[in-house]
Amino acid sequence: MATKTNNDQSNILSIDIGGTSIKTVLLDEDGNMLSEYLKSKTPEGATPKDIVSGIEALIKPIPNTFNRVSIGFPGYVKNGIVKTAPNLAKNKWADVDLAQRVADALNKPVRLVNDADQQGLGVVDGKGFEIVFTVGTGFGTALLFDGELLPHLELAHFPLNKEEDYDDYIGNKAFEKIGAERWNKRLKKVIETYKTVFNYDFLYIGGGNSKQIDIKLDENMKLVTNRDGIKGGAKLWKLADKYNIFTVNPKV
Repeated sequence: MATKTNNDQSNILSIDIGGTSIKTVLLDEDGNMLSEYLKSKTPEGATPKDIVSGIEALIKPIPNTFNRVSIGFPGYVKNGIVKTAPNLAKNKWADVDLAQRVADALNKPVRLVNDADQQGLGVVDGKGFEIVFTVGTGFGTALLFDGELLPHLELAHFPLNKEEDYDDYIGNKAFEKIGAERWNKRLKKVIETYKTVFNYDFLYIGGGNSKQIDIKLDENMKLVTNRDGIKGGAKLWKLADKYNIFTVNPKV
């Protein structure tokens, strides 16, 4: 895709941080892609400094025609502060002001949410109670009702037993350990549990390991891609007043 230009600088830089890769694309206010979809490898055991540096390097080809930044992050986020990051560097992410660090680095206001929440905004149909699963390095979830984002719950960390939670059960480490066949059986069990507990109207499944799914999905289920989900970065700004999502402005 050839990069388009927009001289009024009203576009949005959307970033998706994952345990395996960092992705970015330039969007207009309606979520249309204006640049190539770029990605780079997330360093193993990535620290906050690694992530900010990785973002700065990744976006170099993107023209500075954006005045806002959206970030989806693989952990629990509150008011621009990262509280958890189970699949990045251990003991380096508690109460990290990542939104402020990126805002200062790029000199743009930033809105930072959980990565599954951002993907949810990008893929849902907006009718009824919809749930988004992300199956990648870890397991992520987002809940939406009539297209509006509900408060984020770390459903991936509900315990299954004394030793495992859902993140352990169907995250990528489990996939690599038990193989595709057993992993798909586990995913089927998780889907059945969520179907019973939440009685959702529609379920979307994305993330890097969604391509490994070979179980039959119900009619109210759909596989989605990271390219679809990153478009939620535009809606994060377009509709965020409804959600009271925290905006972090650069200090410089």
